[in-house]
Amino acid sequence: MAPRESGSESSAATRLVLLTLASGQFLMALDSSVMNVSIATVADDVGTTVTGVQGAITAYTLVMAMFMIPGGKVGALIGHKRAFMTGCVVYGCGSLTTALAPNLSVLLVGWSLLEGLGAALILPAIVALVAGNFAVERRPAAYGLVTAAGAVAIALGPLVGGVATTYFSWRWVFAGEVVIVLAILALGRRVADAPIGSRSRIDVVGTVLSAAGLGSFVYGVLRSDEWGWFQPKPDAPSWLGVSLVVWLMLAGLLLIWLFLRWEARLVERRREPLVDPGLLQNRQLTGGLTMFFFQYLVQMGVFFVVPLYLSVALGLSALKTGARILPLSLTLLAAAILIPRFLPDVSPRRVVRLGILSLFAGAVVLMAALDADAGAEVVTVPLLLIGLGMGALASQLGSVTVSAVPDERSAEVGGVQNAVTNLGSSIGTALAGSVLIAVLTSSFLANVEQNPEIPAQVKSEASVELESGVPFLSDAQLTAALDEAGTSTKVTRAALDANAAARLDGLRAALAILALTSLLALFFTQRIPTAQPRST
Repeated sequence: MAPRESGSESSAATRLVLLTLASGQFLMALDSSVMNVSIATVADDVGTTVTGVQGAITAYTLVMAMFMIPGGKVGALIGHKRAFMTGCVVYGCGSLTTALAPNLSVLLVGWSLLEGLGAALILPAIVALVAGNFAVERRPAAYGLVTAAGAVAIALGPLVGGVATTYFSWRWVFAGEVVIVLAILALGRRVADAPIGSRSRIDVVGTVLSAAGLGSFVYGVLRSDEWGWFQPKPDAPSWLGVSLVVWLMLAGLLLIWLFLRWEARLVERRREPLVDPGLLQNRQLTGGLTMFFFQYLVQMGVFFVVPLYLSVALGLSALKTGARILPLSLTLLAAAILIPRFLPDVSPRRVVRLGILSLFAGAVVLMAALDADAGAEVVTVPLLLIGLGMGALASQLGSVTVSAVPDERSAEVGGVQNAVTNLGSSIGTALAGSVLIAVLTSSFLANVEQNPEIPAQVKSEASVELESGVPFLSDAQLTAALDEAGTSTKVTRAALDANAAARLDGLRAALAILALTSLLALFFTQRIPTAQPRST
């Protein structure tokens, strides 16, 4: 059974354990956002293209997605604490390799492979170790803080990356990660291991099927912006006239179905599965996983849209962009910490519903506030609302999923939970980006078509050239491109006006989709329990 702390003797040790696990979650999330503002600088430094660095980021996401479920099972074989510490060592080696990378190949080994594998071991182990170190009634607060640490890292990522790239070097970010890993390893000695039940061999066939299925699906989603969701973009790969994205997602779903059938067969033969399909019949667990999916979909969509508005539409630097996102972290942390502390007996379902409504309200307020004359200050109130919603969800969902199963199954749940959040994050970013670009394109071409200042020949050429999508450009970038093309001052001014209006239309549309997704999540909250879990 999980150790039970008592009073003064445990408070300092408990804080250290929580700090250790939250630091691990913070580090994993930071790596997903910190380099987005420095892609061009990294590309120049390692002698590659922006596409090459974006490919490394994509590969990191893929490795995590593919091995998250097997990573959860590893803890059951070697112990969750050992899996956590091993993952930290692998991740630290990856960060050091990345910091010293002279070229793209070494960057891929360090950042994409080693860090991805390390994260696949660490994240499921964190879920199990929280369950093993905290009594049932204290888990909402513990999971809330750990989850909030990850969300804060995503919010701080652009600021950290901007500071490092502007004043030092992007390499210092990864060197700093090595230092954090060493600190986690030193503090990790205080963490008690979680129960693991009977040890067994890992399911190799299930590992291959789950990795291939999740990898195919996530890769298809990540390529949707470049290849098109259904109709292939010009020069994009296709089969039978349909974008390869569709086929990759269908292949992923088929492989996941085969994986679940294989796991059910193992259970029937009384052999140890990678994931027991019976878990998916647990109403409380599937309710929590569904909410995790929607939370991360909306969360990553917001973290995609808001920085674009601040950095491209308003032209703020990476530092100022990061600073403007900070208010979100304040309410997120406040809700994640204070709700379990002051309302320990509150209904999880009620908190989750209020959190979703806060996400919805934040997206709607921001959508309404966006205007041609609006400044950076318009994001403050919406981000406070969105942070409040994220914190409310963080304070409940981790405890909801883990309390649905015995403690010895917590790492198994952790693997599935992190695979679900990975899917939500990928789909949220891709969906927001696709809607933004699609609306931006149609709006831009409509504005150009209606503008009498633009010659008919230019309108015709624009329709042909931009049929695959208008890039999200700042006024400075568009002006430079038009100057290079030798357009007249009158045409340049008209194009800038059309671009500014289309940018806002695209941003509003992306926020509208995120708001609707938030409301859709409300239909699945019935599976969230109305009472907090208690020790028995």
